[in-house]
Amino acid sequence: MAMCSSHCISYQSLRCKAGETVYANNVDASGMKRSCLGFASLSCDLRMTMRNLFVNGIGVSSRRGRHVVVASSPPTEDVAVAAEPLTKEDLVEYLASGCKPKEKWRIGTEHEKFGFQSETLRPMNHDQISELLYRISERFGWDKIMEGDLIIGLERENQRMSFEPGCQFELSGAPLENLHQTCAEINSHLYQVKSVAEEMGISFLGIGFNPKWGMNDIPLMPKKRFEIMRNYMPKVGTLGLDMMLRTCAVQVNLDFSSEADMVRKFRASLALQPIATALMANSPFTDGKPSGYLSVRCQRMTQTDENRAGMLPFVFEDSFGFEQYVEYALDVPMYFVYRKQKYIDCTGLSFRDFLAGKLAPVLGEYPNINDWENHLTTLFPEVRLKRYLEMRGADGGPWRSSCALPAFWVGILYDEVSLQKVLDMIADWTAEEREMLRMQAPVTGLKTPFRGGLLRDVAKEVVQLAKDGLERRGLNETAILNEVAEVAETGVTPAEKLLELYYGKWKESIDPVYQELLH
Repeated sequence: MAMCSSHCISYQSLRCKAGETVYANNVDASGMKRSCLGFASLSCDLRMTMRNLFVNGIGVSSRRGRHVVVASSPPTEDVAVAAEPLTKEDLVEYLASGCKPKEKWRIGTEHEKFGFQSETLRPMNHDQISELLYRISERFGWDKIMEGDLIIGLERENQRMSFEPGCQFELSGAPLENLHQTCAEINSHLYQVKSVAEEMGISFLGIGFNPKWGMNDIPLMPKKRFEIMRNYMPKVGTLGLDMMLRTCAVQVNLDFSSEADMVRKFRASLALQPIATALMANSPFTDGKPSGYLSVRCQRMTQTDENRAGMLPFVFEDSFGFEQYVEYALDVPMYFVYRKQKYIDCTGLSFRDFLAGKLAPVLGEYPNINDWENHLTTLFPEVRLKRYLEMRGADGGPWRSSCALPAFWVGILYDEVSLQKVLDMIADWTAEEREMLRMQAPVTGLKTPFRGGLLRDVAKEVVQLAKDGLERRGLNETAILNEVAEVAETGVTPAEKLLELYYGKWKESIDPVYQELLH
């Protein structure tokens, strides 16, 4: 049975009080329920199996007919307190607990879209969101996720529907074995959502940035954690509120087998993230007109909060591993902690101080593993490490692109030959070049100059490596890559096609985009 690296997690240091069960419940970390066991002797795949046995059993508060009302994304109450405070090594081991053998690797996809009122094109409001969630729950058997009396999402079979701060609608998909399942999940989701939304006069738009409406037109999702973020964002960046309220992304989550495997995949995906940005660029408009960018969403990310975003140059240092990422995360300013069903504002403060019991708003308290999970979700680098790697550089778009993006990353990162060729390709790229690509790809896309040629030249080579990797998987998945392959071959991004329509057929009106990119 395959084992993880030397950093495989041992929860012996999280000794429980006699008879207690520790709950670690978090929307982004695939909820974990565990009793007072020593995990040092368990292999990664066995620990993951034990964790997954409980993934839907966390925080159940009541049953209403055949539906379950589950806790909101943080726990409804504090988790059981460990006998001793967490240490930095516990945090390192938490990340390492994600490693698993290749046969257990899965594909996770998260995609967002803008809901709008079909007749007026205005964003859907919170009352409509609540009604939509209730109707989907009743018709298709999803469990309701509540925050007090407020419905904030739905959950079923390791999938989760939720709304982002500006009421963007998101599906966080289940961990799946192949790309055919990924596409089937996306299609099933859209069928369910649309069948209810159309009855309400609601439609959905697949684009990376709200093309028509300003921030004052965007209804705010009334979640306390979002209120804390909205108040803090303007203090640390010029465009953070835009990122929160007016952007939609598609994200791919992939596994690693060991610390060394994580490092290789992190470096490859981080260096290639601007290529994914260019291939998927699909947000050229803002406030009803061209923005000057092909991906205004990604441009907004560069002006959000440099303490928690960016290209993470330390990932390419020889010493990089789980511990170095923990050191980085400890010093990224916090947003909040969750205690006694309340969010406590901790913006700008250090998790390192929290670890020492010196966090001023909860002075003398120590973090639990939920706090660490929640903190990791508030980091916004181009690739994010939790118990898996998250690719974060792509605009939201039509359903075909939501299938093609995971095909791109799976073909590269889940195939040893293609991964090594990418690592060889990027080996001498400098930190300055990587940062230049991050800043320039949202502006000029595949036409970005790079090393005597264009970014398109690199993109074509990388897409071919992705195709080769998919072919070696032997699962007949290569056709799913076609949407991205066409962009690389022609050098014309989705955003440039939209701009051509805007200046031509649409006669400089933004409204037709709502039909062009209608889900």
